[in-house]
Amino acid sequence: MINNEEKLYVAHSDHPLIIEPKMANRHGLIAGATGTGKTVSLQVLAESFSDLGVPCFMADMKGDLSGVYKAGELTKFIAKRQDEFGVKFDFQPYPTQFFDVYGEQGHPMRVTIKDFGVMLFSRIMSLTDTQEGVLNAVFRICEDRKMPLDDLKDLRAALNYIGQNAKEFQTEYGNISSVSVGSIQRNLLALEEQGGDQFFGLPEFDINDFFSVEKINGIKKGMINILAADKLYNNPKLYSAFLMWLLTSIYNQLPEVGDMDKPKFIFFFDEAHLLFDDASKALMEQIEKVVRLIRSKGVGVYFITQNPMDIPEDILGQLGNKIQHALRAFTPKDQKAIKAVAQSFRTNEKFDTEKALLELETGEALISFLDEKGAPSIVERAKMLCPQGQIGPITAEERKQAMKESGLEKKYGETIQRESAYEILIKESERKQKEAEEQKAKAQAEKEAEKRRKEEEREARSKATSRKSSSNTWYGKALTSIARNLGNKLVNEVIKKLK
Repeated sequence: MINNEEKLYVAHSDHPLIIEPKMANRHGLIAGATGTGKTVSLQVLAESFSDLGVPCFMADMKGDLSGVYKAGELTKFIAKRQDEFGVKFDFQPYPTQFFDVYGEQGHPMRVTIKDFGVMLFSRIMSLTDTQEGVLNAVFRICEDRKMPLDDLKDLRAALNYIGQNAKEFQTEYGNISSVSVGSIQRNLLALEEQGGDQFFGLPEFDINDFFSVEKINGIKKGMINILAADKLYNNPKLYSAFLMWLLTSIYNQLPEVGDMDKPKFIFFFDEAHLLFDDASKALMEQIEKVVRLIRSKGVGVYFITQNPMDIPEDILGQLGNKIQHALRAFTPKDQKAIKAVAQSFRTNEKFDTEKALLELETGEALISFLDEKGAPSIVERAKMLCPQGQIGPITAEERKQAMKESGLEKKYGETIQRESAYEILIKESERKQKEAEEQKAKAQAEKEAEKRRKEEEREARSKATSRKSSSNTWYGKALTSIARNLGNKLVNEVIKKLK
């Protein structure tokens, strides 16, 4: 919630704990073991930013965050918290947009193959360096030949074509191994079985749809954008790669704004450890770059994870606003992590930070926010405020109503098919097939023509021979007849003389 000074009042110890709006884009962390209250803390922060007029994005693993769409209700527990803190919660709904890469629990979020990029594809398919090099060559060839890569069938068609004609591209783009092409094709089939064909394509999601602000009862509220991630989370690498694409797209599209009185946008990255698990060196460098530079574009990134040690030190050091819920110490490794987490806070002489990490109740946290000068405050043991929206999920019908109200159904409801690599290569294949058929037909026609010519020559020779033979037969008969007549005449004359 927002206090009278337009600051984010999110927790209470023996006094209110606030996040300075101009320091909110210095990034943050919500950490804690399962069941310690991270989800409610996330909802409190999202609502507070919305009250400030700042839109935000968050992934919803179980559907619980959808409750921000409805006003909350006063319970005995919340009434007790109101009395304890000396505040009154103003239960209210918040402007909410629901998204789902599968298009089931929200508006579809699609991205083209080309814009998703080689690096993230390599991550979700666990490609080797050699296979990543081949995929990079395929992307480059398609770009040079103006063959758009929109969806999975485009990429499969391009791989098939380039693999069959590898020698043609070898000089300019390097060796393209048929083994690597085959391996990538198999990975694409696996990705398609996981539903990948549903979120690669057009229309591509427009990042600007995240940044809307709505007036409710005359007060501007930032849009809370929720991604239904319960199904997407079943493929952790795809989940982390997709969220990294969203964050990178925001970074690439927003202009530099420098220091602002309040953030332009807040990005909550839940299950953040998935982003860093098995990340390549190139991907880690990309993540660090985005996190380091995106704050100058007015964007704050808040990572949500079970243990802060899951986040690389170079990135953890950039997270100035921390909400640390209870941790568990079941192993020596856990105990070492708790000690490291305790040492990351500025000491408060009122309590033992390391001991407190093990004693925190649900909804209670160790908190340190940046002050007006950007310095981390002394750690405080505090209780989080209660959400003003509903705690827990809304119904399927309420979700449908929210989707209808957003006005995005027409924009993203239907897929768009344009002439891309698949269609271009199909036409090319049909053209080559037609040319081959024409060449074959021409060759066959020439063969038949040659055959007829030879037959005609043989027939002509045969007729000539027949005429000669016929002529010779007539001449012989004539000579024989003449000879016979002459012979008969001579014989008759001889007989006469003898008489």
